[in-house]
Amino acid sequence: MGTVHARSLDPLPMQGPELGVQADDMDLGEPEHEEKQEVLENKDVVVQHVHIDGLGRTKEDILTYEIADVFHAKNLIDVMKKSHEARQRLLRLGIFRHVEVVIDTCEGADALPNGLDVKFEVKELRRMTGSYNTMVGNNEGSMVLGLKLPNVFGRAEKLTFQFSYGTKETSYGLSFFKPQPGHFERNFSINLYKVTGQFPWSSLRETDRGVSTEFSFPIWRTNHTLKWEGVWRELGCLARTASFAVREESGHSLKSSLSHTMVIDTRNSTILPRKGALLKINQELAGYTGGDVSFLKEDFEIQLNKTLFWDSVLSTSLWGGMLLPLGHKPSCIADRFYLGGPTSVRGFSMYSIGPQSEGDYLGGEAYWAGGLHLYTPLPFRPGRGGFGDLFRTHFFLNAGNLCNLNYGEGPRAHLSKLAECIRWSYGAGIVLRLGNIARLELNYCIPMGVQSGDRICDGVQFGAGIRFL
Repeated sequence: MGTVHARSLDPLPMQGPELGVQADDMDLGEPEHEEKQEVLENKDVVVQHVHIDGLGRTKEDILTYEIADVFHAKNLIDVMKKSHEARQRLLRLGIFRHVEVVIDTCEGADALPNGLDVKFEVKELRRMTGSYNTMVGNNEGSMVLGLKLPNVFGRAEKLTFQFSYGTKETSYGLSFFKPQPGHFERNFSINLYKVTGQFPWSSLRETDRGVSTEFSFPIWRTNHTLKWEGVWRELGCLARTASFAVREESGHSLKSSLSHTMVIDTRNSTILPRKGALLKINQELAGYTGGDVSFLKEDFEIQLNKTLFWDSVLSTSLWGGMLLPLGHKPSCIADRFYLGGPTSVRGFSMYSIGPQSEGDYLGGEAYWAGGLHLYTPLPFRPGRGGFGDLFRTHFFLNAGNLCNLNYGEGPRAHLSKLAECIRWSYGAGIVLRLGNIARLELNYCIPMGVQSGDRICDGVQFGAGIRFL
């Protein structure tokens, strides 16, 4: 089913490398004395040779792009920096277990007095690797088993199989990932998957069997993804008490859609940022490449973060979206937006805002949600400099609305409808950051603007996930 920010039944992300070393973790080293550093910086050198030792199945042509900048270094300090930058690019390919750099004077008949040799000592990953881990989604957890074949054809390709068993969703899929040599950010992937999800707030069960292809590429400071997806969807009732409106939605459908996503992300962290901004815009067009589902869907996400005094952070966010059915068929319950819960408008139960029938929530074709947050250190800073820094005190104000629009009316009528019956809430709590994986929230919430049919969570509410309003 659709959520306020993503498809609930998207397959697991299986493309891209897993990096063990981040750029910020690198220590390039500093000379002991400023005088020595100045001498090294002023001494001209020439990088005559670059060697890569330890290659097995990796093709050398893909590595040439990653180490080319080393030849442009003009002094020893520059050689050290560019060599370590090249090391990071090699690790980013996701095909080496570790990479070491050795810089030495050049030897041989063609050696120059100021010539240097740079050697990269690499160890490739095994032909097949397995993994077992847990994954936190939007207020749900999953156990994930994976089998990966890195560097399948010697140019950083990756074939991945993953199986996930979760509290509300079970999935398995096969993915192939291929980057463009010299431009790792430009990559292509294809996915085959089957996902089964349960949505108790709608008394609905959904099974998706599909194939998707994606092409990702950067343009200036933006990252873009073009995607085609063909999916066979099977909807059924989760309980005998399901409403007639949900029973009407049961059955099979075939969706073929094209989508485009643009992202600008300057945040220092995706889980609990202290500074930076995020802009994400997504468009999806279904029906023009086949299938029996036709719609145009637009949604966006904006987030701004600012560090204040006393190590506190002010954060504001805004989400919004609209679904326009094309043709004579109404929109499907699996494509609509859903709102409410500990990861969006706090103080309300999971996806329990908006149109409903006999207690089953049917989603809406338009929504907006906004949040204002203040994160501060814990009182008296217990565990400062260690475990205590993972916790933050959290004060929040959330608001939003979800509804269906009459598209025969004008934009002014649409804005008026979205401004009616606004749900909002405020409260305070504690946030725990789990590395760069997820975050947990324990808040005391006071819901306001409650409408007939809404389910609320007045008091303590627990939330776990990756993306929060």
